[in-house]
Amino acid sequence: MKLYVKPLFTLFLTLLSTIVLAADPILVPAWQTTPFEQPESVVYDNQNDVLYVSNVNGDGMTVDGNGYISTLSLSGDVIEQHWVTGLDAPKGMTIVGNNLYVADIKKLVVIDIPTKTIKQRYFAIDAKFLNDVAADKEGNVYVSGFLTNSIYRLSGSSFNIWLKNEQLEVPNGLLVEGDQLLVGSWGVMTDGFATEVSGHLKTVDIASKKITSLGDQTPAGNLDGVEPDGEGNYYVTDWLNGKLLHIRPTGMSTTLLKLDQGSADQTVLLEQGLVIIPMMLSGNVSAFQIKQ
Repeated sequence: MKLYVKPLFTLFLTLLSTIVLAADPILVPAWQTTPFEQPESVVYDNQNDVLYVSNVNGDGMTVDGNGYISTLSLSGDVIEQHWVTGLDAPKGMTIVGNNLYVADIKKLVVIDIPTKTIKQRYFAIDAKFLNDVAADKEGNVYVSGFLTNSIYRLSGSSFNIWLKNEQLEVPNGLLVEGDQLLVGSWGVMTDGFATEVSGHLKTVDIASKKITSLGDQTPAGNLDGVEPDGEGNYYVTDWLNGKLLHIRPTGMSTTLLKLDQGSADQTVLLEQGLVIIPMMLSGNVSAFQIKQ
């Protein structure tokens, strides 16, 4: 009998380790800041240790000049409410060098961070609703063309449609990982922003532009922000249903947080253990501490 104790105990430890490694992260509230006007995206500037928050402040498809960018500390204190103004309905953002790139309806706006000035506006041909923004290691900037199944790319000074394909199924969130572009799809719309079948994560090979579903194409939600968890999985927001999801490469999705509708383009700071989510319809930015 004793001969089997050690192997069984070893097997038990192996199984227990596998279960622990497979466990989804636990998130607990850290702080919430409320003076925003339809906050859509949050991005972290590690050089200046500051968060940028895009404020739509009006109809998301109307050129009205009401949109602006705010700055926020990692502890949730507003540094400057109207850091940069003169935008229309700013949404997704990314940083390359000293430039903040912002999707603004039919334009990609380039803001010089040190001087807080708009230095360039690139117009997107045939765009209706530019949404998220991501950059690769060469500094090329990708922008999702929500409603037109398009992805635009800024390469040097050329801003054009890089990929247009119905397989994108209304692309929203973007994330560059190595030689792949991850796309959080909303799902094919049936009535307004409603979908009969909600979206899932897709990958686009940057070299070949081949589109592949992540996992088994199981519907996950009306996806918005896509960020890595550092373990090969992804934190993904579901805007329409108000959720933060944890999605594995198999496509399996777990709801980590149930939120209000409008959970938009989040940022994930793995060093600080924070997930920071702009709540577009509630007008706040909410931070959650990651607990394993």
